[in-house]
Amino acid sequence: MSASVERRIALPHLTLAAQIWGEDSLPPLLALHGWLDNAGSFAQLAPRLAARWQVIALDLPGHGHAGHLAAGAGYHYVDHVQAVLAAADALGLERYTLLGHSLGAGIASLVATARPERIECLLLIEGLGPLGDDGAHTLQRFRDALAPREGNGKPLRIFRDVAHAAAARSMASGLPAELARPIVERGLLEADGGWRWRSDPRLTRPSAVRLAETQVHALLRGITAPTAMLLARPATAYLPTPMMHSRAACVADITVSHMEGGHHLHLEHPADVAAWIDAAT
Repeated sequence: MSASVERRIALPHLTLAAQIWGEDSLPPLLALHGWLDNAGSFAQLAPRLAARWQVIALDLPGHGHAGHLAAGAGYHYVDHVQAVLAAADALGLERYTLLGHSLGAGIASLVATARPERIECLLLIEGLGPLGDDGAHTLQRFRDALAPREGNGKPLRIFRDVAHAAAARSMASGLPAELARPIVERGLLEADGGWRWRSDPRLTRPSAVRLAETQVHALLRGITAPTAMLLARPATAYLPTPMMHSRAACVADITVSHMEGGHHLHLEHPADVAAWIDAAT
């Protein structure tokens, strides 16, 4: 399979990074990874798409090799959407196919809503729209997000080698260590005595405010691009079937498919996911 090329993308407020597969002459496909993942999430899928597209897998702000936001700033869906739009401008992408997984699928949904004229096709794996809020935990989440934080928090964990980090990631996510390896390798930084995560620790803090589900629905109605969504079977706990069906009903032109497997379908079954993308586009 083809190897990737590294790219730095300078924005006014920080620098993003990307792994790119495929020739410059091919139509662009912009790929957005999940929470605490990075562009390595697409290491198995992207080479299978590179004969048809130039696949540009971004490291989102605070993830992978991308820069961290300044002190005092926070990571919110809207900020990620703005960063992706700015990256597309910096890359000169007038019109492009957009692929997102999990958090990346939520961001991709809002990018497609914000700039419908620029999206050729919207491809979503395990996600549609941002995390919503039914009000049950709004107050506590708000207080937790804005609670004072003393000092610099816990010291960053040091792993003796990449395999040790991959095993830890596997225990936390349920993704087999060998499948998590591309994400882990890109997500580590050499430190004294071993390796540590290079992602911004602030990414694990709760968001002070989430959109109400009615607001999510209103935004999803702004998606005009042909859309295909792939969901794992059995359903992921935080993507309950009734909610996903009600969200999908808001999108005018959407096809919903299911595949046996876990949350990272594109790492578990890259050939099958590539075939799904080919069929959807």
